[in-house]
Amino acid sequence: MSCETPIPPEALDPARKVHGAKAVVFLPEGLPVMLRDDFAHIPFPDCWDFPGGGRDPGESAVDCVIREAREELNLRLRPEDFYYARRYENPGEGEVWFFAVRPQIAQAEPLELGDEGQCWRFMSEEEFLKHDKAIPRLQARLAAYLAGV
Repeated sequence: MSCETPIPPEALDPARKVHGAKAVVFLPEGLPVMLRDDFAHIPFPDCWDFPGGGRDPGESAVDCVIREAREELNLRLRPEDFYYARRYENPGEGEVWFFAVRPQIAQAEPLELGDEGQCWRFMSEEEFLKHDKAIPRLQARLAAYLAGV
């Protein structure tokens, strides 16, 4: 069972010191995920990842996911599509956010891979949770969301 939480003001605050944000995006076809590049210098090379990434100056955590989703997959998200938010601390990085998003308006343009990553595809929740190449902390965050934690 998943849960909904109001998006807290701090997730919308561009002055807040946030390292980055990720979002699980629920589409009728499944969860869009990307296979990260296989470069030794990046975190979690060659692993399946959700849209999101590092925050640019002047962005809120929500703004970060909106920008990254568009850059990575041509996925158009709006703040009103976000219905779950949880703040985490990543060791060595600081504050990060995990969101659940369900777009309320159908995507007009096809999803396509941007400049980063090897490929993208849809996965079911169960497949992502069990996949041996999914990022472990995102598996844990998705599991917590689905459990209503």
